[in-house]
Amino acid sequence: MGGLSAEERPVIGQVANDVRAAIEEVLADKQAAFDRAETERRLAAETIDVTLPGRTVATGSVHPLTKVTQEIEDIFLGMGYTIAEGPEVETDYFNFEALNLPKDHPARDMQDSFYITDEILLRTHTSPVQIRAMKNADGATPLKVICPGRVYRRDDDDATHSFMFHQIEGLVVGPDIRMSDLKGTLLQFVQAMYGPQVQIRLRPSFFPFTEPSAEVDVTCTQCGGQGCRMCKQSGWIEILGCGMVHPKVLEHGGFDPEQVSGFAFGMGVERIALLKYDIDDIRHFYNNDLRFLGQFARM
Repeated sequence: MGGLSAEERPVIGQVANDVRAAIEEVLADKQAAFDRAETERRLAAETIDVTLPGRTVATGSVHPLTKVTQEIEDIFLGMGYTIAEGPEVETDYFNFEALNLPKDHPARDMQDSFYITDEILLRTHTSPVQIRAMKNADGATPLKVICPGRVYRRDDDDATHSFMFHQIEGLVVGPDIRMSDLKGTLLQFVQAMYGPQVQIRLRPSFFPFTEPSAEVDVTCTQCGGQGCRMCKQSGWIEILGCGMVHPKVLEHGGFDPEQVSGFAFGMGVERIALLKYDIDDIRHFYNNDLRFLGQFARM
């Protein structure tokens, strides 16, 4: 352009612009053609069959111990009980002394405890919640509560023991509460849990917080009471402990034992679940093995 005359420059400039525009148009057409071809190739390669069913998203299921706890709660809620909860880090007073277990009581040796200080420990049972429930009731009756929760004891883990496990305890306080009321309640519970064919028997026992006290056996769920390896040929399996609330415990709870009486019972959720699902090792509940836990998604 620098060697052209003034008259030639506009003419040649116009020609150059026309050539450039023509080349850019061809390039744009080619690029559009390439884009269309690539889009068609991708559509052909990535075709989605919208009639196919969607992929199932794997979801978890309720843990068997949670299932059993909820079932037990539903049974007792149907009987008119309420659910009470309390702290897992408890004072020595609520965990022992208020339950008729003074500091020098030999029965404390039955519950090897995790102490944090001389007066603070991890609760060894859910019975402290019963004392708290009685104090909160402020003498009002009838009082009907169940107390579910985790408890802790210094146990070596094996097929039937764990340092941490779950309990559900029950308490009824009111005028003229009798041992027969306790037996009828427990019979209704085990038949709701295991079936109407199951029976119970009460054997004399000892607990510092109840008097009289009893261990409760149920008809073996495996052999129906005929005798098998699971029940050691006896036809019965121990399931829980119970008794009439000790007068001193009523006093600690703010009740007059001359005016009211009560019964209490306590069960291990793991033991209830072992019998219900025919499981032979408590450690299965805690190992997080999906092959084991997945079986309960269908129940």
